[in-house]
Amino acid sequence: MAESKEGAADKKKSKAVETLRGMRDILPDEQIYWEYFRRKAREIADTYSYGRIETPILEQEKLFSRTLGKQTDVVEKEMYVFDDKGGDKVALRPEATASVVRAYINHGMLNLPQPVKMWYMGPMFRYDRPQSGRYRQFYQYGLEVIGGGDAVVDAQLILIATKLFEDLGLKVKVEINSIGTMQTRQEYKIELVAYARKNKKDLCEDCMRRMAKNPLRLLDCKVEACHAIMKNAPQIVDWLDDPSRDHFMELIEYLDEVGVPYVLNPHLVRGLDYYNRTVFEIVPDRGDDAESGSQSALAAGGRYDELVEMMGGREQTPAVGFAVGIERAILEMKQQNVEPPAMPVPDVFFAQLGKEARRASLRLFEEVRKAGFNVVEAFGKASLKAQLESANKVGAHVAVILGQQEVQDGTIIVRDMDSGSQETIPIEKLIDNLKRILK
Repeated sequence: MAESKEGAADKKKSKAVETLRGMRDILPDEQIYWEYFRRKAREIADTYSYGRIETPILEQEKLFSRTLGKQTDVVEKEMYVFDDKGGDKVALRPEATASVVRAYINHGMLNLPQPVKMWYMGPMFRYDRPQSGRYRQFYQYGLEVIGGGDAVVDAQLILIATKLFEDLGLKVKVEINSIGTMQTRQEYKIELVAYARKNKKDLCEDCMRRMAKNPLRLLDCKVEACHAIMKNAPQIVDWLDDPSRDHFMELIEYLDEVGVPYVLNPHLVRGLDYYNRTVFEIVPDRGDDAESGSQSALAAGGRYDELVEMMGGREQTPAVGFAVGIERAILEMKQQNVEPPAMPVPDVFFAQLGKEARRASLRLFEEVRKAGFNVVEAFGKASLKAQLESANKVGAHVAVILGQQEVQDGTIIVRDMDSGSQETIPIEKLIDNLKRILK
């Protein structure tokens, strides 16, 4: 009888479903780095009395198009935007600051004692070109201080960022600049565009587009020819108004006071429209002569004093914050040969042989775990040899072995995995015996 087409198709091996381009899985073997970062990030946020905030991954599209700037690369080319089933235009968040400020306004945090200090950690999304340390779903850790306008707030935030990287074991350097107010930036942009036009034949296509739409981004182009041209461009600090200049000088004095080394980078800008005055980046310090601006930032931030009012807040509210790219930080840990502390080695491995022993082991496993021991098992493996091999692989100090005979006798075998010695004891004495061995 001829085989049906459907039957033949069923026999064909289905093609495995792959992750989307720019997305990735973070596997168990790599979690040691992630857990290390998360722990250090939480510790430093707690030390400086920041409260955690979690905002939705999905927001109204206009939250970002209005605040980040419609002509920024993020909004123009990188945001994931779609209409939901209710017809609302929504976006996967490309960054978190706008969401945190929205929450500040929505929940009346203006009425709380100021400043309000918050931290966050979670995934962001940008349809960017995937490359080393850069993904379309990426993770950020950030701190935001809303309601504090003094330069001392900026200085402490930069200090916190450097302390985080110090705690992670990374060598970094701080680059700072001031981009003044929105009005002085407009005046500066005129001069910058005039300079760029004189050199336009040597600029890349992106810079030609930026010259018309977002001139400040000319300054952080990574193309070598453009970077060389912009080294001689007018400097934005020469256009600062007096209050911005005073604020910047105070910031420098505070950084000197707390001993934070920094580099003045007159070409440092941020790619989002809401920034004003202080901007900063933290880049790797690998002991080489890499030029400023040529390395990817591990963290970046700045002041955004007009954002609360821009988003419908009752009044202008000073604010400053920064975000760390977690993937980039972990990649840098590997490049600088930083080894996170090893995960705790299991105290006890449960091995069993037979159905009755498996049932009893499941109950005993919970009793030992509740007694405070780090316990692992391989209940899915029938072979005792395979289970003990697993115990060796995970580095367990002790293996407890339960077979059918032990279940009948009310006993259990306790094996020291280092020496190989073992003894058979009554089951009811197991926990006391483990406490003695593992004290």
